[in-house]
Amino acid sequence: MTTVPEAKRGTALAARADGLVAWAEASGHRQGKRHAEGGLRFAFYGRVSTEDWQDPVTSRARQREQAGALARGHGHVVAEFFDAGQSRTVAWGRRPQAAALIAALADPGRDWDAVVIGEYERAFYGSQYALMAPLLEHYEVQLWMPEAGGRVDYASEHDEHAMTVLGLSSKREVTRTSIRVRTAMAVQAREQGRYLGGRPPYGYRLGDAGPHPNKAHAAWGRRAHRLEPDPETAHVVRWIFAQRLAGHSAARIARALNEAAIPCPSAADPERNPHRPGTGWTLGTVTTILSNPRYTGRQVWNRQRTDKDLADPADVSLGHKDVQRWNLPDGWVISKRPAHEALVSEADFITAQDVHAARGPSPGSDLAGPEQRRYLLSGLLVCGTCGRRMESAWSHGKPAYRCRHGHTTTSAPSSERPKNAYVREDRIVPHLPALHLLLTEPAGEQRRRRTRRGTDVRYQAAEDVICYLSEQEITLTYDPAVGVLRAGTGDAAQTITLKAS
Repeated sequence: MTTVPEAKRGTALAARADGLVAWAEASGHRQGKRHAEGGLRFAFYGRVSTEDWQDPVTSRARQREQAGALARGHGHVVAEFFDAGQSRTVAWGRRPQAAALIAALADPGRDWDAVVIGEYERAFYGSQYALMAPLLEHYEVQLWMPEAGGRVDYASEHDEHAMTVLGLSSKREVTRTSIRVRTAMAVQAREQGRYLGGRPPYGYRLGDAGPHPNKAHAAWGRRAHRLEPDPETAHVVRWIFAQRLAGHSAARIARALNEAAIPCPSAADPERNPHRPGTGWTLGTVTTILSNPRYTGRQVWNRQRTDKDLADPADVSLGHKDVQRWNLPDGWVISKRPAHEALVSEADFITAQDVHAARGPSPGSDLAGPEQRRYLLSGLLVCGTCGRRMESAWSHGKPAYRCRHGHTTTSAPSSERPKNAYVREDRIVPHLPALHLLLTEPAGEQRRRRTRRGTDVRYQAAEDVICYLSEQEITLTYDPAVGVLRAGTGDAAQTITLKAS
């Protein structure tokens, strides 16, 4: 058997390897070398957030110039992805342009081979690089950044460490800025009573308060603002507080405003409330006005806070989303001195918080707090007249259920509206065991068997029947016209006539 000499074998293998390399370069399959003429084809990514106080056009041009300088001599930029108004804390998948870049990665026909970034903080925050690097590497797309001096080596521990440090530094910068801003705003509100932005409360409008206290802002021509009474709506706020102090309920106040055709806040200023329908006063609108301490003339800040919740607990790579939540009064920042004209005195405001609508006498058993009230059928009853779920109501010291067919006390009732449906819990509960028997046994087996004491041993306890209905998602429909209770729907439905109370 003849053998190829060792030197010859090496030459043949080397030639074969050189041929494969030439084929890969010619066909564009060699990893990281899918070039267009003149070098790499870059996709530029940049971002500017609303917190930057920067002109997006200027910021984009600056980042684009930095990225172009980095890519110069290695290729040219052929595509751009730029997110305006997006915070760095938002994950790539939730930034519109960054998400478009990610979608383009999987397209084999894309016209770029690498991503270039003008500034690290514009692209990455926290652990975002660690999430994006494996994806870019998988699709054989290079990443170029000034902080790395050019191309980032995904396999290099040095580059990975540098990117991790930069991500933590970016996160620390955001945290420190947030602390500084919040501390400054708290001092400005408490010590100076300064108006810190946002929509003026209903009953107020913005007035000029002179040059901005910050000399740099004042030099740019910015003006400070303060709240001043709105001549068209301030008297409505005063009237609302007067009615509340007289003992009227918030629902009754809202109804009176609607009957008088007074425009609600979103209707009075539709340009600043495009997200609200402006159809009329609601219970929530009146309650919000009655609970706003800024009507006392004091500046109040930090009534709400912004929490960071996971955008999707099933996919932590999507990062966090901002969620607004109300703070307790002990977290409010209140100005030491009045900051604007009051629409209600502080004494009257405090009194209004403790006012309860005037009510007639009620039996002592009806004075139990909500924590002592128990509704066994809550969520299970449906109105047979309109199909709405009946609401729980404590009446004469006993649990009951009612349906007002969509009517609220903030508007006058219509003459065409059906009469309210009402049923006490103690009228329904005794029939539940029999209803359970109808639902679970064939008609031929539904025979009554009694013990010596006359108790039907086949009946289930009411609590067990309620659990059964909940588990099987069976609703009870009450028809107030004939006093019939129906369980289930279609042919399988069972009905029972309730005894008169």
